[in-house]
Amino acid sequence: MAETGAETITGTEPGTSADAGAAGEAAREAAVEAALGKLDLDAKARLLGGRDMWSLHPLPEIGLAPLVMSDGPVGVRGVRWTADDPSVALPSPTALAAAWDPALARRAGRLLAQEARRKGVHVLLAPTVNLHRSPLGGRHFEAYSEDPLLTGAIGTGYVLGVQDGGVGTTVKHFVANDAETDRFTVDNRVAPRPLRELYLAPFEAIVKSARPWGIMTAYNQVNGVTMTEHHELVNEFLRGEWGFDGINVSDWTAARSTAGALRGGLDVAMPGPATVYGEALAAAVRAGEVAQSAVDTAVRRVLRLAARVGALEGAPPAVTEPPAPIDGDALARELAHRGFVLLRNEPGVRDGAAAVRTGDPVLPLAPGTTVALSGAAARDARVLGGGSAQVFPDHVVSPLDGLAAALPEGALTYAVGADPTDEPAPADKGFALRARCRDAAGNLLGEGALPTGQVQWIGGDLPDGVTHEALASVEVVGTFTPRETGAHAFGTRGLGTFVLTVAGETVFDGVQAMGSETDPFEAFFGSPVVRAEVPLTAGETVEVSLLHTPDKQFAAPLSAVAFSLVHLGPRRDPDELIAEAVEAARAADTAVVVVATTERVESEGFDRTDLALPGRQDDLVRAVAAANPNTVVVVNAGSPVEMPWREDVAAILLSWFPGQEGGAALADVLTGAEEPGGRLPTTWPAVLADAPVTDVVPVGGELDYAEGPFIGHRAWDRSGRTPAYAFGHGLGYTTWSYDSLVAGPETATVRITNTGGRPGRETVQVYLAPAPSSGAPERPARVLAGFASVGAGPGETVETSIALSRRAFEIWDEEKGDWTFVPGAYEVRAAHSLDDVRLTAVLEID
Repeated sequence: MAETGAETITGTEPGTSADAGAAGEAAREAAVEAALGKLDLDAKARLLGGRDMWSLHPLPEIGLAPLVMSDGPVGVRGVRWTADDPSVALPSPTALAAAWDPALARRAGRLLAQEARRKGVHVLLAPTVNLHRSPLGGRHFEAYSEDPLLTGAIGTGYVLGVQDGGVGTTVKHFVANDAETDRFTVDNRVAPRPLRELYLAPFEAIVKSARPWGIMTAYNQVNGVTMTEHHELVNEFLRGEWGFDGINVSDWTAARSTAGALRGGLDVAMPGPATVYGEALAAAVRAGEVAQSAVDTAVRRVLRLAARVGALEGAPPAVTEPPAPIDGDALARELAHRGFVLLRNEPGVRDGAAAVRTGDPVLPLAPGTTVALSGAAARDARVLGGGSAQVFPDHVVSPLDGLAAALPEGALTYAVGADPTDEPAPADKGFALRARCRDAAGNLLGEGALPTGQVQWIGGDLPDGVTHEALASVEVVGTFTPRETGAHAFGTRGLGTFVLTVAGETVFDGVQAMGSETDPFEAFFGSPVVRAEVPLTAGETVEVSLLHTPDKQFAAPLSAVAFSLVHLGPRRDPDELIAEAVEAARAADTAVVVVATTERVESEGFDRTDLALPGRQDDLVRAVAAANPNTVVVVNAGSPVEMPWREDVAAILLSWFPGQEGGAALADVLTGAEEPGGRLPTTWPAVLADAPVTDVVPVGGELDYAEGPFIGHRAWDRSGRTPAYAFGHGLGYTTWSYDSLVAGPETATVRITNTGGRPGRETVQVYLAPAPSSGAPERPARVLAGFASVGAGPGETVETSIALSRRAFEIWDEEKGDWTFVPGAYEVRAAHSLDDVRLTAVLEID
């Protein structure tokens, strides 16, 4: 069976014919026009301004319910940042893209639509389809790939899946929002050709293939114009050329000008209630600054969205019967192992001769293998990236949990080995916490459970009965049962006054002021600060509390309460921890080391400064590998990290941020119950200095995309450098022969055979390499033109026809301002990865 790229996925609503879909569309449009005709100017302007943090104003006079939006690249948080209503947490978008399977992405989208409906959410603020321009991008984990075709294909599947369930999407962040440094103000200078061939391309593919119901415009400027006011990119390209008919919503607080935003094609300014629309927009119309017809056009789009999601009376929703229910835990587990990328898998050493590797690869583990597991992230896995993508699952399966359940009793040992951070983090394991909110007189307004020591209430995201106006203090209260005996550090993160009490003793009473953080959101959250160390005994429960009085002088960009009770367990000598892991590794058949980044390394709000793993994790891997040649390293990170020990270990498995079932999926893959199905969606450098594009810091407010159309594997080819692992790389547990390739101008047909002894899945990648031509603009040496995910049993031969993207034969002609088809000779390459070509054919294009 073969599942190919985005071109083969249709947007037909589940269970409906084309005729029925057309009839429903006509009925919705009629209902929209009828509703629009009943509204006066003030009601129209109010509808475009946002009611609160997550919703639009209801208009009962036309039967319009409040449209509710929610963050959700990997899960649907809902309108409250709380554990009281947990969410399924899927693997990171980089992991989803690593599966190279738009059909799988569609299934993920359907699950998220199911979650959205359960939480009363109409619109998901996802997917993120910005490109991996540089490995330093702080939000790298939330986007799919460095390649526009792969990004567009996975994004198309995701959008179709969410909208299959009758829930809207907002494809984001339009456009060139590829780094976090000065993201609110940066002017990204991008020439027309790379803008068209790279950064706009995923949006164009998704609009044309999936008809998304929403787009989110970014904070940044592009070529001197802020994106919320960019008439050319929004009205001419997005709406005019591509036919987008959905809403254009601003990123939160991005809209800056009433008249400029409306003229630039912005339909909804979020969040409310104070925006550049609403009363300001009505006044601008009455003053003659903007035309009422432009307001009508924006309102029409909002009403169309409401009709599609079933929030407008009298309009048939786009989906009347959602897809069959999906088991969220099972799909999260499948998505994880399908996205795991096996970077290296050398033969193990079974006879104690460390210098000799013979026989079968070390993975999957042989039955009866004893395993020494180490790494702090093995016990406390990082399953999500930081920032607005965060959700709270009702459970998380760590690598330690997963392997303990999968291996026989006595086969597994665990040692911390090394911790990626010595910085306190929001109180988590061992804590049971609640937040109590009081007014200035000390009266209890409301309370709610906390999943961790982090309080993050933005807009109306407050416990029942609590308002920002009445709230004077928040007290985090609860208990802590330590896992370890020793000195436990407690502290604060946030701005304002804190009183911290542990085991009945007040250990801090003071103020935390603003630090040097440059991103407004990061500045508001502050940095974690240790306030006291308290000796505690493992298993003995103590009471803890943190009373916080927000300081009104630190006005957040939004109405918000954000602070944390932070904790750090006892610190032991790092050399002793590594020595313990080495001793355990020496006694086991196989050593598994889990290394990870932290939220202070990869998160929304800032970019990375290097690709090094934090803490002593590299030292741990080196030491364990020296003690046990059968060492497997699991990399728990959302984007590339340097692995200076990569040639010294037997296997490397990239698990990304694997979601709530990551540990179970890891056990499946290590034991061979499942195959690691992933292929790299982004090139992996050996060291940062090798990466062709690393500039993410603006100069004078501008960031010049000086590399033009050469990012990712295109740039690596141009530079002549060799990465640690090429784009598309990934190993499986079976072998494949590529038997034949027949290429035409529109399709490449590839026949492959599973030559191994177990079922498997291969990602067949097709690249086009144009012959050099004099006088023509420089082109990439090769581009991804299509791909297919192919499954087969042992000895089975399958054939897949892969549509070749026409854009692979085109360039954007900056003089003509149009796409130009480039004739000539092309080598068509059927490949396992960019640097592992199996078959070639020459194609002459007239």
